[in-house]
Amino acid sequence: MPEDHSQGWGFSTRALHVGQGPDPETGAVVQPIHMATTFAQQGVGKHKGFEYSRTGNPTRNALEECLAALEGARHCLAFSSGLGAEATLMLLLNPGDHVVYMEDVYGGTFRLFDKILKR
Repeated sequence: MPEDHSQGWGFSTRALHVGQGPDPETGAVVQPIHMATTFAQQGVGKHKGFEYSRTGNPTRNALEECLAALEGARHCLAFSSGLGAEATLMLLLNPGDHVVYMEDVYGGTFRLFDKILKR
């Protein structure tokens, strides 16, 4: 993660610039949209940074870094699907924890929480 120089910046400036920066390979000053689904590796078991877009890519990293800065957080996770976000949330909960969601939550989410995962 690059050094954070955004401490005194306003919300709009952080929204535009955090997670951005000149691309070290191309010099692009705006984060490109990486559409690759797979990334080359050095060999079996030799992870080089990214594997598959569903687990991460440079575009998603920039989004997560920007959202974390806007929320004043150290980390952020962006998901490619609502079910991925829901599953992660449920795996992070401990007995006795509660989930608060909107009254008009997506029907599939309501059924997952109320019927399938209710404890």
